Amino acid sequence: MPSYTAPIKDMQFILHDVLKVSASDIAGYNDLDPEFTSAVLEEAGKICSDVLFPLNAVGDTEGCTLENGVVRVPTGFKEAFDQVREGGWTGLDMPEAYGGQNMPYLLGTAVGEMFSASNQAFTMYQGLTHGAASAILAHGTDAQKDTYLPKMVSCEWTGTMNLTEPHCGTDLGLMRTKAEPQDDGSYKISGQKIFISSGEHEMADNIVHLVLAKIPGGPEGIKGVSLFIVPKFLVNEDGSLGARNGVTCGALEEKMGIHGNSTCVMNYDEATGYLLGTEHKGMRAMFTMMNEARIGVGMQGLAQAEVAYQNAVIYAKDRLQGRDVTGVKNPEGPADPLIVHPDVRRMLMDQKSFVEAGRAFILWGSSLIDAAHRSGDKEADGLISLMTPVVKGFLTDVGYAMTVEAQQVYGGHGYIEEWGMSQFTRDARIAMIYEGANGVQALDLVGRKLAQDGGKHVMAFFEMVKSFCAEQKDVEGMEHFVEPLKKASKDLQAAGMFFMHNGMKTPNAALAGSTDFMHMMGHVCLGLMWAHMARASLDALASGTSDAAFYETKLATGRYYMARRLPATALHLARIESGADPVMALSEDQF
Repeated sequence: MPSYTAPIKDMQFILHDVLKVSASDIAGYNDLDPEFTSAVLEEAGKICSDVLFPLNAVGDTEGCTLENGVVRVPTGFKEAFDQVREGGWTGLDMPEAYGGQNMPYLLGTAVGEMFSASNQAFTMYQGLTHGAASAILAHGTDAQKDTYLPKMVSCEWTGTMNLTEPHCGTDLGLMRTKAEPQDDGSYKISGQKIFISSGEHEMADNIVHLVLAKIPGGPEGIKGVSLFIVPKFLVNEDGSLGARNGVTCGALEEKMGIHGNSTCVMNYDEATGYLLGTEHKGMRAMFTMMNEARIGVGMQGLAQAEVAYQNAVIYAKDRLQGRDVTGVKNPEGPADPLIVHPDVRRMLMDQKSFVEAGRAFILWGSSLIDAAHRSGDKEADGLISLMTPVVKGFLTDVGYAMTVEAQQVYGGHGYIEEWGMSQFTRDARIAMIYEGANGVQALDLVGRKLAQDGGKHVMAFFEMVKSFCAEQKDVEGMEHFVEPLKKASKDLQAAGMFFMHNGMKTPNAALAGSTDFMHMMGHVCLGLMWAHMARASLDALASGTSDAAFYETKLATGRYYMARRLPATALHLARIESGADPVMALSEDQF
């Protein structure tokens, strides 16, 4: 049977050795001393290992069922949801005014990784609620905030986001859901939405749907989309629940993974809705939720890679198979453990080096969000806007690939359900699709984010890499990190210049290389994270730390990434700069 142990020591290393959070000038970070963060992470780790992870396979096996319009969740989910609520985990980084604990988003992200790794399908119920609450917090009226946020922060009421329709996904300008204005200022919402995660279930007293719809007479296409609050039960003036609204679950989607989450077809039959934000500016309001969700989905890719890696290591150490070619390592047994074999070690090192740098990347990104929101740092806001498609697209693409490599370590047992590796792989797969398929993330990066504010933010990123390399070039031990990082950064800049010079002239050639570029940027970001982790490790070793083995392991893992994984940027660059990408070689009728 699989297991999960929260990687608290690794998280503490990033928070305190690398990011040095308690010394940061970001508002609220001075409270994040090692003792405090350790206490929070330890408690989160316990509920994840003891409560949520044991339900992971249960959710996968049982799934959800629809009975007379009510969705029944898997055995144990409701009781676990009560425990999570009672522990205050659902409002960890939400404002105190609405019942939250007002902790930094950074700490919420670290805890969120544990929750997703232990049970992704379960965690989506509270994760989507957090996103919906954030949208109401950013765009709602005071009355809307007072009505919905206290119950959503506590997850007494949960939330959803409703975008996709049967005939349109990414191109939301094609949506048909209508919002007819009423004399009392409300709207009547009619239409159908599909793929609605957590759309109906029995774990909350109310479900607050955020629904995109078009007001008749508005602009055509995406410019005519507005966002509405459509609760399952209407809310009376005194805050009590009133009549059932005209929104129902018509069916449950049968999915490849995340079976424990109810993915619903939602029908709106003149349901009462309330405008959130401004008419015809629904995408602006929804993107508050979507950008948060994209960071969260990137975290899901990382989290599934982490739990899959943990189990692959255990299996590789226990499973006896063949003999080490350099000499017997297990003379008392009939064979040596799998972990002695170079190709098995390669797969494990791929996973380990990705997970540790990916964690540093997403926690650094979370600190940028805190700097932007808590301290008003516009540069940080621009940088995380640039990085969001990379976090979502790269971490989920590679995170899924790492679950496959973990599964491969098991050989035939990796294909057998009882070992758990199949579920990690299946659950990770959705992260490449929802909240904007990864090809769309790459197009967003190349088509919008590179040129945002005149290219200011990507140039700031390149300068960040350049400055760090210059500062570290004479530090003994850093040569393994500085030189590969410089080379990869130059590859990335060259690819960026190709897009600038050829984007308008040969747009298909440019856009065909957008995913390559996203992966290049992801590798550079992880290379930068490894360089920072290496410097922190060297500093710890120079100080005479009593835990030298931990830091030596970090250095060795980082050197592996720089030597074996980071050179991928050169391969991507060659394909981009060829300018004649074979993906465009056939005419439409040749397919």
